[in-house]
Amino acid sequence: MKKTYRLEDLDCANCAALMEEGIRGLDGVREVSVSFLTQKMVIDIEDGRENEVMKRVVKLCRRIEPDCRVCL
Repeated sequence: MKKTYRLEDLDCANCAALMEEGIRGLDGVREVSVSFLTQKMVIDIEDGRENEVMKRVVKLCRRIEPDCRVCL
């Protein structure tokens, strides 16, 4: 399942790159792209694992950029 999420308060391109790298390593993620310029994340998750994976994605994003919010 491929889906686009809006990111709020993503403050730098380096943080976006760190998020993308970390999310790419999560089990269940097929592909991910995090854009600082558009403040969006496009993620492709294995079918049936969306809730499980997105919980880990949100946690990882908060650890890298505490003020950033993934709009689910």
